[in-house]
Amino acid sequence: MREHLHAEWTKLRTLAGTGRLLLTIVVLTVGVSVAASAVVSCASESCGYDPAKIGLFGVQVSQAVVAILAVLAITGEYGTGMIRLTLTAMPGRTGVLAAKAIILVGLTSIVGSVAVLASALAARCVLLDNGFPADVLLLTSGPVLRAAVGSVLYLALIALFGLGVGAAVRDSATAIGVVLGLLYLFPALILVIADDDWQRLLWQISPMNAGLAIQATTHLSTLPLSPWAGLCVLTAWATAALLGGGLLLRLRDA
Repeated sequence: MREHLHAEWTKLRTLAGTGRLLLTIVVLTVGVSVAASAVVSCASESCGYDPAKIGLFGVQVSQAVVAILAVLAITGEYGTGMIRLTLTAMPGRTGVLAAKAIILVGLTSIVGSVAVLASALAARCVLLDNGFPADVLLLTSGPVLRAAVGSVLYLALIALFGLGVGAAVRDSATAIGVVLGLLYLFPALILVIADDDWQRLLWQISPMNAGLAIQATTHLSTLPLSPWAGLCVLTAWATAALLGGGLLLRLRDA
């Protein structure tokens, strides 16, 4: 596995655009979170906003970049034909996919931690200027800390989800379309469907809606799923994608 990890780290590090994508994750997360914080104001402690969801709103945008990075980590090799060399040098296909997953999770967790921490600190300053109470977005608060750590885990799971879909589909554009479609399709359907029961069901099985429940710190009883249960839904999506992608990787020729 050491050789697998070294090889996959070298490939991802030298992949064209990796540095720009990682920087974009941080910039988008912080920028969108600050922008979301700037457009809300609170005149009292019961103004109805969830400051954690507002201060970490950028995760909803930067997840798309995480998904693209994860997809390209494997489909890029199919596009250049390098996958044949990879599987010739390292015939253990499960090991190759596992190494890619480990490297992606590690890199996404590091970059995600920087992005989430910077977002929380920057958004806190903006929210304080907009009338929110002095204890807003304090990372020493249990619910806020859970929202921050959960957001990093959310991005890591999105990376695994994208990797699994990329391994199954092989084509970069198609795989990116599938991942982003699954992430953003459910929220769109919830908006256009009027039936409350169907809305609740779609929310509960949506990788994005359910997964981002981890950011909620207020009105938890009104959520269709608890924060950690919602993150488990995304975990199930990522696991299914990885298992499917890994199975197809083993069964098909390069």
